[in-house]
Amino acid sequence: MSDQPITVMIVEDDEVAAKIYEQFTLKLEGFQIIATATTGKQALDMLHVVTPDMLLLDIFLPDMNGIDLLREVRKHFRGIDVIMITAANDVETVREAIRGGAYSYIIKPIMIDKFMSTLAQYASTRSQLQQHTTMDQMAVDKLFTKASIAPAARTAENVTTLPKGIDKLTLKLIRDKMQVTEHSVNADDLAALAGMSHSTVRRYLEFLVSINEVTVETFYGTVGRPERKYRWAKA
Repeated sequence: MSDQPITVMIVEDDEVAAKIYEQFTLKLEGFQIIATATTGKQALDMLHVVTPDMLLLDIFLPDMNGIDLLREVRKHFRGIDVIMITAANDVETVREAIRGGAYSYIIKPIMIDKFMSTLAQYASTRSQLQQHTTMDQMAVDKLFTKASIAPAARTAENVTTLPKGIDKLTLKLIRDKMQVTEHSVNADDLAALAGMSHSTVRRYLEFLVSINEVTVETFYGTVGRPERKYRWAKA
């Protein structure tokens, strides 16, 4: 990957949501937030001053529809990539986002592991495009089917950018423990096996979920919080 950070503009009228996107984007190495806009007009005005590599774009903006903003970006700022983040789940909106060339589409309420894995995959795609002048059909197919790559191909070793707080050695230990665990386990069970804190183990498990090496199920009891149980997904 280039030494230059991936610059990001957030276009979101919900200040709390914008702060969450900023917080978790910055947890990934190599990303930099350079602007935040709360309306479509504000975003377009900013784009005439700064040119980010990527927009995190909501659809329901106070003054315009995000799809219309996406079209304007495609018309005047073709070098900017766009990830839609929205509560809109109707087929027509999704279709128009695809037609407008959105890199990805995340439906609210967002799952943080989905959000971070999408950004990590974007960084990987960007890196591959920067490193090569030509590509064979297999390499092109992988880029155009990024959402359906087999889980075995998307291991931690193949993720270009590991999130901050994810250490390779600790990740290997958690992976090794999960591989020899025959049944689904919760974070507390694995924390006892690995000799680590619940919060540390949970963080690594969620990362493994995000790259499809571990599956997770949520169990709802009669009282208390839902319980998440994890299982090694690879053959």
